[in-house]
Amino acid sequence: MAKQSAQTRRGEIVRLATTSGLASVEDLSDQLGVTPSTIRRDLAKLTAQGKLARTYGGVMSLSHHPEASLRQRLGEAHEAKRDIARWAASQVEPGETVLLDAGSTTGALADAMARTTSLTELTVVTAGISAMSTLAERPGIDVIALGGRLRALSQAFVGPLAEAAVQRLSFDRAFMGADAVHADRGICEADLEQTRLKELMMSRAEHTYVLAHADKLGQSPFHAWAVMPARWTLVTDASADATELDRFRGNGVEVVVAPRGA
Repeated sequence: MAKQSAQTRRGEIVRLATTSGLASVEDLSDQLGVTPSTIRRDLAKLTAQGKLARTYGGVMSLSHHPEASLRQRLGEAHEAKRDIARWAASQVEPGETVLLDAGSTTGALADAMARTTSLTELTVVTAGISAMSTLAERPGIDVIALGGRLRALSQAFVGPLAEAAVQRLSFDRAFMGADAVHADRGICEADLEQTRLKELMMSRAEHTYVLAHADKLGQSPFHAWAVMPARWTLVTDASADATELDRFRGNGVEVVVAPRGA
């Protein structure tokens, strides 16, 4: 029975590392109700078996996290994204030049902006096909599309051509999407082309907002990261964990919890 218990515990460690992306010895000890020394022995065993990779203070999964397509993400956390988008649209002023990153939440923001009749003489720069389509025929909004290589999964342009276009522009506000966002590491994405482009976008913006619903906070599903600017704002929904939000605040990040819609 003891051996079976250890096997079950180790299976749970692999599951937790896979779902969260990175797990610390302390977190695993708390969640599984065993001592840190027991966890370290488990990690040594799992590392030797090639199931996990040790990191400073913890462990990460070696398994591949499949990237969800934009179509799949459109059906996730719909109300939370709508609330976040509504708040973000309220920050935009007529006459501004705004960047919309690709993604389902920024796509919801494009829809909210299209329905905000007070927004006029607005320039929207975007790499996302959904935002382009939503705003293409909206009077009073001039759309600038970033070119480049089209990523089919995210329905967005990336690569050197998109980067070159961003370097020739500046923005009053940049609204960023994310596969996940971490208080210490920044924005997590599936590949380095995405993170490189996001870093350039944020570097050209007066104000940077990361739009991420609660399920994306503190997660590490992939191993490509965008380094954040000195000042930025996290915009999330009302279901976000208070402790997780405090981690962001503790790192000097402004946190906005979008109010629930009617």
